[in-house]
Amino acid sequence: MAWLRAYAAAVSTTASWDKLRDAASGGTGTKPARSTTVPYVDTLTRLRILDELPARIPSRNHLRRLTQAPKHHLADPALAARLVGATKASLLHGAGESFTPVDGTYLGQLFESLATMSVRVFAGSVPATVSHLRMESGRREVDLIVQRDLDRAVVAFEVKLAGDVGYEDVRHLLWLREELGDELVDGIVLTTGPVAYRRPDGIAVVPLALLGP
Repeated sequence: MAWLRAYAAAVSTTASWDKLRDAASGGTGTKPARSTTVPYVDTLTRLRILDELPARIPSRNHLRRLTQAPKHHLADPALAARLVGATKASLLHGAGESFTPVDGTYLGQLFESLATMSVRVFAGSVPATVSHLRMESGRREVDLIVQRDLDRAVVAFEVKLAGDVGYEDVRHLLWLREELGDELVDGIVLTTGPVAYRRPDGIAVVPLALLGP
């Protein structure tokens, strides 16, 4: 159970195996052995309780230095919240340990996990594969890459726990558009805002509540 709680705390991150082992040990210094945890993790993955998002290059072009670490997700973000003991009050007040304190709160991690789960469901009807993109040292990151199986066309998503979208929120999507050219069908920021619209730079802003196939 401690290992599963560690995964729940690391939801929507690429936390390393060692960080997960540290979290699972609860600071006691007694880390679970890899030989013990690997079969456990494999079983949870086969049961689809753990549902990691792979890292991929969405093209056969010149993109290089892709970080191959997957993003950690559980079958449902509500399960992750339950495992770490999060409540409505604690989430809204930004409480709780986060593996990405610089990038936001645990609520932000859960929101990204919810967006990932939703996009995966809709992509399955296309069909299309879903992954994330992270270049070496985090220099370039895109939260979700959806690539259609038929023609390899790409739709890229950033996820933001806010209603307002600025240049910092779209700059990686603009970079990816330059890299992929016509292969990138659209770039979208998923938000908590009330309305969908398209920015002057062509990036779409869509509330997660309005997302659909």
